[in-house]
Amino acid sequence: MNKKNRLLLFLWLCAVALLLVGSILAPSGGHEETIREAMRDAVLHESNKINLPGIGPVNPGLISAVTVTAVLLAAALLIRIFVIPRFRYVPGKLQLLLEQGVSLFDNLAKTNSPWRNGFLGAYLFGAGCYIFFGTLFELLGVQAITTHGTSFTLPAPLSDVNAAIMLGVLSYFVICSGAVAGNGFHGIGSALKEISLLISMSFRLFGALLSGLLVTELVYYYVTLSFVLPVVVAVLFTLLHALIQSYVLTMLTALFYGEMSEPHERKPRAKRRKSAAPVQSN
Repeated sequence: MNKKNRLLLFLWLCAVALLLVGSILAPSGGHEETIREAMRDAVLHESNKINLPGIGPVNPGLISAVTVTAVLLAAALLIRIFVIPRFRYVPGKLQLLLEQGVSLFDNLAKTNSPWRNGFLGAYLFGAGCYIFFGTLFELLGVQAITTHGTSFTLPAPLSDVNAAIMLGVLSYFVICSGAVAGNGFHGIGSALKEISLLISMSFRLFGALLSGLLVTELVYYYVTLSFVLPVVVAVLFTLLHALIQSYVLTMLTALFYGEMSEPHERKPRAKRRKSAAPVQSN
């Protein structure tokens, strides 16, 4: 390590030490709610609701979900109109990024489900993008006004249990459609046996995203931890959850879709043989 790198490392350590000492010595400004109330509201959204015109008070997760969906649809429309017609044989950076993303989910569908995987690849791409960008949405710190007139940061859409359950239900319906497409109505029985998948995928996704939200809320609650550390915690938890949960849900959906859509040979029914009457010889 040369002198320049040592000097930068020393300055960085000094800055961290000064911020740590300042965070410990900083006086507390008080809290409007207890840590228990903050944690409870992060899960149930009983206090911090947002007034939606024509509907009334709703959970902030709904506003986040509508915002993320609108942004993704607008981005898809702009890419289809202005970017895809300009694709070249030698791809540029944006074209290469889009092709790699589409190929990732398309190969995931083909690898785990060799049968009827055209629709599966499109669904995995849509679900993966929604989970990834929906999770990163909370890093933007978009503010909204609650029904009490206070400012509130919109959370990730899937940190609301209703959104996680609906995405789990949608993924389960996709798996059921694969069972019907591969084995007809006989596949419905095998798909219904895996009803536990609906609960498993929903609460795995909800629990993982909620854990990051609760840890961040806990760090922000205490003044002695609310300097520098929340930025690191929020970014690390959010990025890890965005990548891991996008991969986990799409992988599970592809695996079970491939298992359910695999054609099964039907055993022919044994024909009843009529016993021939004995021929009596004269």
